[in-house]
Amino acid sequence: MSSSPARRRTLRRPLITGLISAFLAVAATAPADAASTGSVYTPVPPHNPYAGPDGTATMHGDTGSSDTTPLPGPGAGTLASNRVALASACPTVLVGADGYPVILCTPIFGQVPTVHLLDPDDGSSLATLELTKGSLLGGVYAYLDNEDRLVVADGSRSLLRVAHHRNTDGDWELSVDRSLSLASVIPEGDAVTGLSPDWQGRVWFATGGGVVGVADDRTGTVRSLALPAGERVANSISTAPEGTAVTTTHATYLLSAGADGTPAIRWRQAYDRGQARKPGLLSWGSGSTPTFLGPKTGTEYVAIVDNADTTVHLEVYRTDTGAEVCSVPVLQTAGGPGSENSPIGAGRSVFVAGTYGYPYPAVPEGAGDAVPSSADFAGGLTRVDITADGTGCTQVWDNTLRSAAVPKLSTADGTLHTVLRDPLIPGTKGTSLLDPYRYAQIDPETGLVTRSVRVGVGSLYDTLQMAGTVAPDGSYLQGTVTGVLRITAG
Repeated sequence: MSSSPARRRTLRRPLITGLISAFLAVAATAPADAASTGSVYTPVPPHNPYAGPDGTATMHGDTGSSDTTPLPGPGAGTLASNRVALASACPTVLVGADGYPVILCTPIFGQVPTVHLLDPDDGSSLATLELTKGSLLGGVYAYLDNEDRLVVADGSRSLLRVAHHRNTDGDWELSVDRSLSLASVIPEGDAVTGLSPDWQGRVWFATGGGVVGVADDRTGTVRSLALPAGERVANSISTAPEGTAVTTTHATYLLSAGADGTPAIRWRQAYDRGQARKPGLLSWGSGSTPTFLGPKTGTEYVAIVDNADTTVHLEVYRTDTGAEVCSVPVLQTAGGPGSENSPIGAGRSVFVAGTYGYPYPAVPEGAGDAVPSSADFAGGLTRVDITADGTGCTQVWDNTLRSAAVPKLSTADGTLHTVLRDPLIPGTKGTSLLDPYRYAQIDPETGLVTRSVRVGVGSLYDTLQMAGTVAPDGSYLQGTVTGVLRITAG
């Protein structure tokens, strides 16, 4: 594989002088009895020794996909934002232990996946590397390993570790440090959708066609298992000490590896996938990357959202047995029965963001027609708590906020961080190319917006339900359809 000409320059660290933006604050629907819960948003899944820093190593924060971060977001002071224009949709924004953001983008023109190394101070691109083009979702999910290398599967069905370093001139470069072909177990025409490391340093992966594999690029060993025919994997996968969680378009699985590394199913739980794909979802089934959570080890439970026709449910299972803990209706106030986003899980609390009706510009091949073909973007956020004895769940609050990104919960500042898509005409439910977007901080105890700032107006700022990341300096990095937003304070 050859790289594109890299954009290089030496590192500079100017002082950030952000422009003051208009401060907007909009209250959400008040919850019932939220203050009485007294929830603590810990623990979260344990650190995986083969992944980068918790909160910034994966799209969903950690390998357990908790969508939490131990870093505080933008603090006191005037909120401001700037847009780093890359002419690309940038769904994967990660930050290594060295503080350098590594992002994976798909350019608007050519649509060849491209890795960028960003300047930590201003977000500008220091170096680029093109990858082999694959499917729409192929290469979207990636992670940083314990050496700050981006681990990703490209369109050639190869597992890559992409490193960044300075050359002899002092300029930054990106290069493939290690490569392993997965073509022996992935049929031509199929592609890796999600991947995550286990606690032995092997890389688990799942393909759109339902192949689950375990690759060890230290030894060159690749083992695989085909899930039942007709089951597709449309989201990423999650790993914990207990095993690997995979949610297909029909069921959620927990798998473990045998003595020779071959994956084996420990349990399977089917869910209600509804009668068809819904508008605002990218597949016919759950839109969830499965989330590990729990009040003792951070991984006692696995949570997803189903795709039931009229009202979707948060489904929580016991990690050890797969037994159902609860099935609770969510996103009822907003009236949009669907979520393409992974739930947030912390301690006993789960937060679900609705995406029903979100106007994606494209869906993956084979996703099927949406029924109905389109709908208003409903949005909605719901908090559900698992009971202390682990025998059920209770809804804490439910509101109508329209999150246009995968929210993140900071356990450091006790705040939900996201970008909201407000209607052009207040009080309406439709979407337009001129919708305003604002970064928002939300109180997880109440579901109320405590602070927000407009980040832009119009489609250039569409965050397209992509995940944001809190950087070590407190800035919030959010991918958009045209680059990355950098939200700061002070």
